[in-house]
Amino acid sequence: MLTLFQYTSVDNYHQFLNQHTEGCTIAVQHYLSAIKQHHHLNAFIEVYEEEALQRAAYLDNERKAKGIRGKLHGVIVALKDVICFKGHKLSAASKILENFTSVYNATVVEKLLQEGAIIIGRNNCDEFAMGSSNENSAFGYVLNAKNNNLVPGGSSGGSAVAVQAGLCMIALGSDTGGSVRQPADFCGVIGLKPSYGRISRYGLIAYASSFDQIGIFGTRIEDVSLVLEVLAGEDEFDSTVSHKPVPAYTSLLSGEPGKKYRIAYFKEALEHPALDPEINASINSFIQTLMADGHTVEGVDFNLLEYVVPAYYVLTTAEASSNLSRYDGVKFGYRTNDTNADLTDFYKQTRSEGFGKEVQRRILLGTFVLSSGYFDAYFTKAQQIRRLLVNKTNEIFDNFDAIILPTVPTTAFPIGQKSNDPIEMFLADIYTVYANLVGIPGISLPLFTHSNGMPFGLQVLTAQMNETRLLALSKIFLQLKSTE
Repeated sequence: MLTLFQYTSVDNYHQFLNQHTEGCTIAVQHYLSAIKQHHHLNAFIEVYEEEALQRAAYLDNERKAKGIRGKLHGVIVALKDVICFKGHKLSAASKILENFTSVYNATVVEKLLQEGAIIIGRNNCDEFAMGSSNENSAFGYVLNAKNNNLVPGGSSGGSAVAVQAGLCMIALGSDTGGSVRQPADFCGVIGLKPSYGRISRYGLIAYASSFDQIGIFGTRIEDVSLVLEVLAGEDEFDSTVSHKPVPAYTSLLSGEPGKKYRIAYFKEALEHPALDPEINASINSFIQTLMADGHTVEGVDFNLLEYVVPAYYVLTTAEASSNLSRYDGVKFGYRTNDTNADLTDFYKQTRSEGFGKEVQRRILLGTFVLSSGYFDAYFTKAQQIRRLLVNKTNEIFDNFDAIILPTVPTTAFPIGQKSNDPIEMFLADIYTVYANLVGIPGISLPLFTHSNGMPFGLQVLTAQMNETRLLALSKIFLQLKSTE
């Protein structure tokens, strides 16, 4: 029976479960086998094999007695190694958190378990979610399942590959500047970053607290919508989370029947010299498809595009410098073996040995921009840019329903190609950091295939807290592309 199992959607999976008394167990066995078969991809740091099988058996027995009770009953989920799961190791893919075990569940984990999900393991990622290629992990590179010589994107590369390679049904990542959307683009899956505050960050290891948001990887927009419906909502443990009611995203996916949307794109984005010509041509062709379907698509001037990456890295590294100060080797995690070090040297050596080079680089940059004499020149200016971006964004959404952009300037690049040039790596985020700076929701949709054989996506953005429209438009775009 193991070979007969094939996941297509949560709905079809639940139909499968109704026909198989041991369906959850069959599914878990299938994914455990797939994980072992694709071990070389390094998508998982740890697999909860015994626990997942026990949970599956429990759910199978519960279903026999009471039927399917949770929205995610039996759905097999993987977690990026920055999300707390009580009683399980958590490292943010860093040596500094060596052998640390979480003492509580993140709110998203609580919600997953309440709805019957099975958590199968924790995914590899860039250390402390800092990176665009998943080459910065203490546990080694993650490989793109489509081409093992290429990066999967980052920082949530392990989560993206887990979905890409069929190693789980859904995976959670975190998105501070594109860390869900960019690897989704490189791996040819759907990657959703909700609005800032739409999902509780309680139990998410902080990188930059005013940017971070938990995101969702999947292969079908209906499944991603369902998971968002489960995870979204207020939380007494997170003061930044929205108190707005959570829409029934799955039942609203059809949108407004017959409605034709007004869609904007940034002229500067499609004319940018870093954008691959084929990606440009594919997006322009899809714009023609949208217009032929009756939608209005217009280019708008966006003269702030060149400021988004500098503003993003000034602000996020400043927040990271503060957030990561707690990792000092005193109460938990890695500590230096130098027993003769005084307290100051103990801190220096522990952090120098425990943090990887990219994390050290960002801590140093963040400490610099917060230092006396430079705060106003860098941090304050970046905050002013952020305000201008918010104002400009509000103006755009006064006249348009959505914005479309490339997700990434190129398709997945070779491992090691940009690892010695951090500036080039940072510039790869030019299209994704914007959504985090202004707090709006964004999604990468796997619509295209390059002549080099690699997938790439279209990024769609809507106004803050308007995931309902974002998901409805995503469904329209996916359907339009499938009928071209």
